[in-house]
Amino acid sequence: MSDQKQAEVVVKGREPKVWEALGTLGLMMVVIIATMKLGVGMQTPLLLGAIIAAIAALLLGYKWKDIETGLLSGISNGMVCIVILILVGAIIGLWLLGGTVPTLIYYGLKFVTPSIFLPVTFVLCCITSLATGTSFGTLATVGLAMMGVGLGLGIPPVVTAGCIASGSFFGDKMSPLSDTTNVAPAMAGTTVYEHIDSMLWTTVPATIICLIVYGIMGLGYAKGGADFQTVNTIVTTIGKNFNVSLLTLVPPLVVIVLSIARIPAMIGLAVSAVVSAFFAIITQSGVGIKAVVGASMSGYVGKTGVDMVDKILTRGGINMMAGTIMLVIIATAMGGILEKSCVLKVLVDLLMKFIKRPRELILATLASIYMTDLISGNMMLAIILPGRTFKPAYEKMNIHPKVLSRTLEDAGTLGTVIIPWGTAAIYLMGVLSVGPGYIPYTFLSFLCPIFAIIYAFTGIGVWKTDGTKMKMSEM
Repeated sequence: MSDQKQAEVVVKGREPKVWEALGTLGLMMVVIIATMKLGVGMQTPLLLGAIIAAIAALLLGYKWKDIETGLLSGISNGMVCIVILILVGAIIGLWLLGGTVPTLIYYGLKFVTPSIFLPVTFVLCCITSLATGTSFGTLATVGLAMMGVGLGLGIPPVVTAGCIASGSFFGDKMSPLSDTTNVAPAMAGTTVYEHIDSMLWTTVPATIICLIVYGIMGLGYAKGGADFQTVNTIVTTIGKNFNVSLLTLVPPLVVIVLSIARIPAMIGLAVSAVVSAFFAIITQSGVGIKAVVGASMSGYVGKTGVDMVDKILTRGGINMMAGTIMLVIIATAMGGILEKSCVLKVLVDLLMKFIKRPRELILATLASIYMTDLISGNMMLAIILPGRTFKPAYEKMNIHPKVLSRTLEDAGTLGTVIIPWGTAAIYLMGVLSVGPGYIPYTFLSFLCPIFAIIYAFTGIGVWKTDGTKMKMSEM
């Protein structure tokens, strides 16, 4: 045999049998969840999952070079998400330094009155989480402040907490600055803006219903004698330490305009970062290049002298995103190995034997996400594993990946806050000092999946890969 022919002979691993694929994924899930229970974060469990995936590929006969190719291919697919997360970290720091987030909080709290407390609380948490991209940060800051106001109004703490949870996770789901809003499309294979456009179909009607219901409930609870000391403290402190003006709202307006104009996310966020830095310098006294660079890299540190306000304002920076970036790298590497070894292909092929229609695939995706949520209690895992597993099935059934990415957030991002042992729920109950009684009042978490199910049967808000809408008869 000639050298050329010998070079053409490549020893490839075999495709796993169904039980081998199920065993690999099952072992990964057990190890990941068991390690998470040790409280070591998400990076180490996922790394162990990737190691198991690599060992399984070796046992199937794949050479390390093949595994490495799959690993690097997976990471390559997540690079856009990683760059976006870096930009997001910088922007959050700049929006705090430049007074953008303080201005949003300042004007939001100005509108609080007893009769509209619940809807205003919901909107304020929506705005804050949308501006910062963090539900946990919103819960621990504005959410905590509004719990105090709610107690003064005589509103049951569980009702206020449910309202705060809905608003806080609205931004975690919809903000281009949120890690889940960037990870979900990366797992599904679509862009951030396509993903956000798709989420509008379930989130907008759900949000409108939330506003109406919270408004009606608020009227029933409204009474005089409210104690607004907490609100006044926050408003006064922000007013003394920042130049609060409409100019500080230009940076988020730039993000919105560029999003509408369909400018690629990386370009749009890069432009927004530059604009944010410029407006921070011209609107806030004492802010120069050094402060801008510091806030971009290490985040903004509140120094108002009021602990509550400093906790609200201390966050952001590229360094803050390091953990999430590492999570994306490991998750995409793990997914790349599973794809290279055909583990995901075998499972999807098995699944497709039972799923014949798009509606069945969407419903199966929702079920898989909730199952992962219930077992692990971790929103990122509930987005990453089903996302990587179902992506080929959506491609095979000619469904646009933005439908998958939306479904991942409808159930994954919003699911863990209504599961009592979920990390988000445990965090909320600890920060707001409430029991699981708040869960029935977290309306957004229930409404978005309901709309997802309605669309799965009607074809509304469901698109083919080429962008054309699905008909009900095709669902």
